[in-house]
Amino acid sequence: MRFSEYQRLSRETAVYPQLGDNLVYPALGLCGEAGETAEKIKKAIRDDGGVLTDERREALAAELGDVLWYVAQLATEAGLELEMIAATNLDKLASRQRRSMLHGSGDRR
Repeated sequence: MRFSEYQRLSRETAVYPQLGDNLVYPALGLCGEAGETAEKIKKAIRDDGGVLTDERREALAAELGDVLWYVAQLATEAGLELEMIAATNLDKLASRQRRSMLHGSGDRR
């Protein structure tokens, strides 16, 4: 599936206040789902010595799907296309890699 198709199809399931003019709702949802994703990893570390069991892998995939949904809604609310975001991100990372700047901190390396 292409990012553009996912973004379009996921939008059909979006139901929240002021749909089409609400950056806050999907941004908060993204934060919440990212936290739930981190919880899945934390519990794997705590309970399974860091091993990702099949059950935990399935639960992680579900949470990552929720993260993706909120990323798609936030992008749509901002008038951005996921395919452009993904391509721009890869270009940025490739540039950093060429310049040996993958390590370090700061947005403009």
